[in-house]
Amino acid sequence: EDSYVKLVVFDIFGREVLTLVNKSETAGYKSASFDASNFASGMYFYRLTASGKEKSFIQNRKMLLLK
Repeated sequence: EDSYVKLVVFDIFGREVLTLVNKSETAGYKSASFDASNFASGMYFYRLTASGKEKSFIQNRKMLLLK
């Protein structure tokens, strides 16, 4: 279903460092690019939130940035 989608990247201290997506999206597979050229190597987290008419979805994952 169509949803309002937010994809945010956090540093190891839980500070929001970048918002990749913050808009209404149609149903289907999507991708987002993360330009990490200004970020230090290390552990980061991202949160994907999708809020639709009938359901909400939240997923937190970690990612390791190596340069």
